[in-house]
Amino acid sequence: MSNEPAITPELIASHGLKPDEYERILKLIGRTPTFTELGIFSAMWNEHCSYKSSRIHLRGLPTKAPWVIQGPGENAGVIDIGDGLAVVFKMESHNHPSYIEPYQGATTGVGGILRDVFTMGARPIACLNALSFGAPGHPKTRHLVSGVVAGVGGYGNSFGVPTVGGQVRFHTRYDGNNLVNAMAVGLAETDKIFYAAASGVNMPIVYLGSKTGRDGIHGATMASAEFDDASDEKRPTVQVGDPFAEKLLLEACLEIMEAGCVIAIQDMGAAGLTCSAVEMGAKGDLGVDLDLDSVPTRETGMSAYEMMLSESQERMLMVLKPEKEKEAEAIFKKWGLDFAVVGYTTPTKRFVVKHGGDVMADLPIKELGDEAPVYDRPHVASEPLPTIHARDVKAPMPVTDALVKLIATPDLCSRRWVWEQYDHVIGGNTVQRPGGDAAVVRVQDGPKALALTVDVTPRYCEADPVEGGKQAVAEAWRNITAVGGKPLAITDNLNFGNPERPEIMGQLVGCLKGISEACITLDFPIVSGNVSLYNETNGRGILPTPSIGGVGLLDDFQKSATLAFKTEGEAILLIGDTQGWLGQSVYLRDICGREEGAPPPVDLAAEKRNGDVVRGMVKSGTATAVHDVSDGGLLVALAEMAMASGIGAVLNAPPAEIVPHAWWFGEDQARYIVTVPDDHLLSMMSKLRAVGVPCVEIGKTGGDTIAIEGEAPVSIASLEESFEGWLPNYMAGQD
Repeated sequence: MSNEPAITPELIASHGLKPDEYERILKLIGRTPTFTELGIFSAMWNEHCSYKSSRIHLRGLPTKAPWVIQGPGENAGVIDIGDGLAVVFKMESHNHPSYIEPYQGATTGVGGILRDVFTMGARPIACLNALSFGAPGHPKTRHLVSGVVAGVGGYGNSFGVPTVGGQVRFHTRYDGNNLVNAMAVGLAETDKIFYAAASGVNMPIVYLGSKTGRDGIHGATMASAEFDDASDEKRPTVQVGDPFAEKLLLEACLEIMEAGCVIAIQDMGAAGLTCSAVEMGAKGDLGVDLDLDSVPTRETGMSAYEMMLSESQERMLMVLKPEKEKEAEAIFKKWGLDFAVVGYTTPTKRFVVKHGGDVMADLPIKELGDEAPVYDRPHVASEPLPTIHARDVKAPMPVTDALVKLIATPDLCSRRWVWEQYDHVIGGNTVQRPGGDAAVVRVQDGPKALALTVDVTPRYCEADPVEGGKQAVAEAWRNITAVGGKPLAITDNLNFGNPERPEIMGQLVGCLKGISEACITLDFPIVSGNVSLYNETNGRGILPTPSIGGVGLLDDFQKSATLAFKTEGEAILLIGDTQGWLGQSVYLRDICGREEGAPPPVDLAAEKRNGDVVRGMVKSGTATAVHDVSDGGLLVALAEMAMASGIGAVLNAPPAEIVPHAWWFGEDQARYIVTVPDDHLLSMMSKLRAVGVPCVEIGKTGGDTIAIEGEAPVSIASLEESFEGWLPNYMAGQD
């Protein structure tokens, strides 16, 4: 080991370890660590792997329900959907790699989250994503959008899983740090879920999949650091994905699971071999002995340090039943994949790594994870922002002109250019494609289906983290409800700036408080997730972006609702209370040029009451079309329904007590637009009144325009031209 560098303060700092953390290591092991051991500690104790800034705040989240089989702490969360089936799902970030190398960063983000799902024994059936980019005028934005979208599609399409939904946003605060959050959803049998905890002494630990290279070394450490002007130099730390190798890995893993070979299994993701081996041993109260001479490598002369920290893709670690070793090896060889016994479980609770006959690391395995620093970082609550009163906001243009302008803005325009690059129908089970409130994917041959969505409104989260956290969960709940699904559980991806700044830590704490309150009231537990911190460049942080991935269940996919108007002459109902809330609205920002004010408050009891009623209307067939009201407000939602169907609407004038532009563009929460046949109108209105749900008839479907009483009508054709044009024109360089 004489060729290993000396441990110096500079080397320690370059590994992302602070002086007091290094002192903790010295106290723990009673000696100076080897270079390889320093790398192992760096990998296990960085923010990405240890959650050292967020762990104490994550403990308070609601994670249990009768249908939750596995909550946070495993590769993915698991919920029971009846009939012996479970849904396995999780969301993770690949933000920093995707900024440095957008195509490979996005592909390996998708690949990593797919492995998290099939590691649990589930076959992936759908992917979603949430993408946040900088201002359209920033010189890097177009390049990043192009690369990330191509990467997401390139991996998912080649692997053979449909990408069915997601979000895309633009804001100048993401100029130096885009966000790529990938979500995967799989199906498994409830009695065939696989976990990471090793069991049994002297059991073979097997390396499976692709060979190990030098790509991705320090990837997890990089993900736990801010960017600066030299970040492009970090390009070598971005891994390279191979979706075809991963497809083989999926089939081989599912086959050896079916054959009963597997005791424990862990994906090699962040921090690669280090994290996977330590987690398997520590969760099972066992030691692990690894012999790196047996690790399949694709480059010569790799050191123990490099092998332990490589984040090469498409790799798994398993503990196998000894008597099944030959059978498992034959299966993997059949699929053309590497299979190598690289170690054994031991009773010592030590993590021992050997290479070339030398012991390169000998560390206490439980403490590697359990003794990672946990910080209760100082945090300050965000200052409350003033309420924007509608009568103080002057409308700079007529209502219909504002509508045409709004639906051609980067945040409200059609995302067709994005999702048409994704294969969203492969597998033949996609019932509702991208573009609606939530994707609907059939479970096997039906009749059950899953409703899937990803949501967050970062400008709300910055203006008021507690309300913003509530709203993100409520929006996901509404989207699932709008297609007729019963919301069951969520996964989250908490993207924030530098937690060492009290105001940023305050955003994280506030958002978690709001998320927790919403999950409790809406009976919508969190079963998995990811925290991504230090998302900032040169001291400028992203907007707080706690992405929420929601999963719901429909009893019959043929009864799912869509947002398209179905026929002319139906009554259009607005369900939920409207005050005309303009604070933090897209209208205030993009039409009035004012990005300010408190966001709309979220009444969780009203969300539950209104949503339960709407779901009942979908189930009974009373509602012919449903759309939740969110970004852009009521008129934008109506325009989306009209454009989806080609059927227009004749709309009543707003109530006298609400300013017209606030009525049409306010972003009050807990609201839905529902169409019902005229002959059901009176009975429906009386039923809603009886259960205390606000409801008003706002017009009728019909014609080929949006015609508002007292305003100039606007044709659906001109709306579609505005709606569909911005993104393709932007990507073609037509600013």
